[in-house]
Amino acid sequence: MRPIDLTDFAEKFAANDDPWRTYSDRDEAVKRTAILHALGPGPLGRVLELGSGNGSNSRAIAARALRLDATEGTAEGTILTADAIAGRRRARAIQLALPARLPRREYDAIVIAELLYYLPPQAMKSVALRVAQALRSGGRLVLAHHRIDYYDFVQHAETIQQRFLDLTGLSWRTDTMRRKRRWHVIVARLVCQSHPGG
Repeated sequence: MRPIDLTDFAEKFAANDDPWRTYSDRDEAVKRTAILHALGPGPLGRVLELGSGNGSNSRAIAARALRLDATEGTAEGTILTADAIAGRRRARAIQLALPARLPRREYDAIVIAELLYYLPPQAMKSVALRVAQALRSGGRLVLAHHRIDYYDFVQHAETIQQRFLDLTGLSWRTDTMRRKRRWHVIVARLVCQSHPGG
């Protein structure tokens, strides 16, 4: 099997609005709870979500954010995300194929879940640098990813979150919110406050 790309993701969302059962699977609910715990009780200011998929996490995050930019690479997923956050006036679904410029210059929190191993290494580096520049001093970066490989990954899952942080060229303090055999949720905060290129 070849690694999945945006066209494949679009086809999956067109055929099934919950192809990975992120709304119905109990383990996904546990992971979502860990992500929310990593964000803190809120209310949060400006929050960025990269790779929102069908919006199952976006809906929960929007309840805690004063402003949420939930970004998704496919038109199909963006529509599903918009449906998930409908009624939240300060939350918006944005189609954004990474690596691309982020919607705002600064965020109080950034959430990246089940995304990094689908990016080629150079694209992941570009995203890492953009995220590091956009996260405000004292902000939270929440990473939630599998620890085991699946057939459609571009990169290996093990240590993907640490590799992403290393690509920023900055120092981070990380705390584990939840670790299971298959996945890991962490929150990272900058130790060094100077940003790349700053």
